[in-house]
Amino acid sequence: MPQTILNNYSEFVEQLTSRPSNELDAMNHRIDELRTTQKDVNMSLLITGGLGLSSETGELNEILKKCLFQGKPMTDETIFHMKRELGDILFYWCNTVRALSLDPNAVMEENIQKLKARYPRGEFDVYCSENRKKDDL
Repeated sequence: MPQTILNNYSEFVEQLTSRPSNELDAMNHRIDELRTTQKDVNMSLLITGGLGLSSETGELNEILKKCLFQGKPMTDETIFHMKRELGDILFYWCNTVRALSLDPNAVMEENIQKLKARYPRGEFDVYCSENRKKDDL
């Protein structure tokens, strides 16, 4: 019985997964389409940046997980390790910004404006966090 459920789920997932996700040729075709239509986007660097960001964030979270849930002490060494992972995150963030031909200062300013609009009183508010406006991404 459980094997049937897992097989059914696997088939369900396959049906919902896009061709570019399932097939290398379709993915390469889509990358070529994006490169053709988005000339200011470096697709190779964008993929590197996106994958690097998630990987390095995972490494930072692994340290945090061990401190919170597994009793690892929060020592100067642990903080230094997190500092190094934050540096790696910054490296891939910067590559992602470069891939999109964006100004890093403009990215930060956009984030400030977004958060000011979300929290108009200038401080965290649970209601504002949970009840976002339509265009608040």
